[in-house]
Amino acid sequence: MTILNILITYHQAFWQGLWVTLQLCAVIWSVGLVLGTLLGVAATRDRALGQGLRWLSFALAGIPVIVLLFWLHYPAQAAFDIVIDPFYTAMVTFAFVNIVGVSDLVRHAADELPGQYLIAAKVSGLTRQQTFKHIELPLLFRGAFPGVLMLQVSMLHVTLFSSLISVEEIFRVAQRINASIYKPVEIYTALAVFFLLVCVPINLIALRLKQKYMRSLGER
Repeated sequence: MTILNILITYHQAFWQGLWVTLQLCAVIWSVGLVLGTLLGVAATRDRALGQGLRWLSFALAGIPVIVLLFWLHYPAQAAFDIVIDPFYTAMVTFAFVNIVGVSDLVRHAADELPGQYLIAAKVSGLTRQQTFKHIELPLLFRGAFPGVLMLQVSMLHVTLFSSLISVEEIFRVAQRINASIYKPVEIYTALAVFFLLVCVPINLIALRLKQKYMRSLGER
């Protein structure tokens, strides 16, 4: 069977797996972007919160996401004597990682804000609120957005780990189909092409934005 034949024959299964993956990503991305941005902005105004986020990000960087996922799925649920749908376990785990990642990028972008802009705003008589709205917020967006965009691509990749706790996302569907017909080259090539089509344009946009907006932000 060719790749096209496999996709046509098993299109319903692939679509169901893709739909689960997209549902996961929709929650992970939206929650991570909104809460992560708000938390990152709050951390720029609260030194204790910023320090806490820095240590939390440092700790998470040392723990593989798959280990965190398995810990929440097995020992944590056994300890509390509860059973949670694997989809929701994966969703909470990845959303938490995304929130911390986005907030850390926003906080770091705030630390890198060029000082001369803030001095100019103060000399011009702008209030603290006006300075934040018209100067700091746009600069934060320019500084953090490329990295945040690339992080969302990484979170899409991370959703593949959810197959290991029986979430019926696209990778697990591909594994089940391969177990039936044993065409690993064709099946995983099709899966790779799918991720290339989704991720490469996002990475190119992030790279272009980084080249366009980050050239002068390092000047102080």
